[in-house]
Amino acid sequence: GDGPDYTIEPLLYYFLDQAVDWAEELKIHLILDNHSFDPAVNTEPNIVDILVPVWSQMAKHYKDRSNYLYYEVLNEPHGISDSLWNGIQQRVIDAIRAVDTKHTIVVGPAGWNSYNNLKNMPNYEDNNLIYTFHFYDPFMFTHQGASWTGPSMESLAGVPFPYDANSMPVCPPELEGTWIQSSLNNYKNDGTVARVKELIDIAAAFKTQHDVPIFCGEFGVYIPNSDNDDRVYWYNVVRNYFEEKGIAWTIWDYKGSFGLFEKGSGELFNYDLNVPLVEALGLTAPPQQELTIIPYVNGFDVYTDYIAAGIVESSWSSEGQLDYCCRDEPASGDFCIHWTGVSQYSTISLRFAPVKDLSVLLDNDFALDFWVRCAQPGAQVDFRFLDTKTDEPNDHPWRMRHKIDQNLAEWDGQWHHVRIPLQDFSEHGSWDNGWFNPADKFEGIHFYFDNIRIVEPDAPTL
Repeated sequence: GDGPDYTIEPLLYYFLDQAVDWAEELKIHLILDNHSFDPAVNTEPNIVDILVPVWSQMAKHYKDRSNYLYYEVLNEPHGISDSLWNGIQQRVIDAIRAVDTKHTIVVGPAGWNSYNNLKNMPNYEDNNLIYTFHFYDPFMFTHQGASWTGPSMESLAGVPFPYDANSMPVCPPELEGTWIQSSLNNYKNDGTVARVKELIDIAAAFKTQHDVPIFCGEFGVYIPNSDNDDRVYWYNVVRNYFEEKGIAWTIWDYKGSFGLFEKGSGELFNYDLNVPLVEALGLTAPPQQELTIIPYVNGFDVYTDYIAAGIVESSWSSEGQLDYCCRDEPASGDFCIHWTGVSQYSTISLRFAPVKDLSVLLDNDFALDFWVRCAQPGAQVDFRFLDTKTDEPNDHPWRMRHKIDQNLAEWDGQWHHVRIPLQDFSEHGSWDNGWFNPADKFEGIHFYFDNIRIVEPDAPTL
């Protein structure tokens, strides 16, 4: 027919193969989990037309790799009947086994991989499966502050674990009359260690009755509105009971709003780990250090084929395209950056984590070095270094700026090498109270960048 053939983009293998290599080298078990669907949209019955060809290709590609690799059919199928989903999952298992009989497949129930739906799963006729479920109970505790629930729980905070009548918050007015108020009213029953264990027992019973290995693929507590001590206590209870019942586990997530790092921190492994939480998981945290920013004395890469280590991508645009893996005639290597169709105040933002002190490089005539190409006469773009805003009330995120236009590079569709001394960047004030509305568009302009580096004065050109 005329529909898509769901051929996997080779770029996926380019990066995923590297992760598989690292996992095998470090002897880390790696689950390739299909997490590529919008969780706000119900799982479509015709998803089988995507899953079968995609998993057939994945299995063919990875069939000869080590047993450190696993395949998980689909993350949190929902809004689809158990019987329909179970049949789809069987077809995916069959498709994988047609090309790969070696690797373990992780299968899960409908209902967002709920333990309540495990009982509706068949005993698939395959002796190399792991059955998975997710665990986020009591939901009023683990998801207080979450914006993606219906209705939003952003205004709910301070729900304790375990339940304590003296510290229970009142129901926010906008949530009165909703299921959330009902859940809060019942929290004295749901917010107990005994209840948590009772719910985990549902999964443990499935494991025993069906004599299959079982795995909790996600569990966790949303950080912003929960008490850290209560959060740590919950992880300790859940993790210990999983292990008591022979249930393997992974948490959601590592970095981010359910993560292993201290609230509001830079999420740096040697500086910001939530040590009590790590210990509650039965793990050993390395001694945490105090972060000291020492001025850089050498140049460093920002982008060469991909964003360099120690840099976090945090770009923003209301429209258009930003591609860090563009294969359209890069200046060198495999990829370049392609940026087009964006509104005037859009940004390619690459944040140093931790922050970098460039004062010594500035004093020693280091330069920003890169390749650029554009074919639109009159186009211009700013390169900026943005200072980190501190907690000081009078501090602002000042900007050092340099305009890139046809005075620096011909916009003739060819690559041009540009080297701008850091000392040529000029202080450009601070915008600390929001942005003005865009007055113009860059639609139709295509900017390409490659090999962005900070280099010493006599550095050779890449």
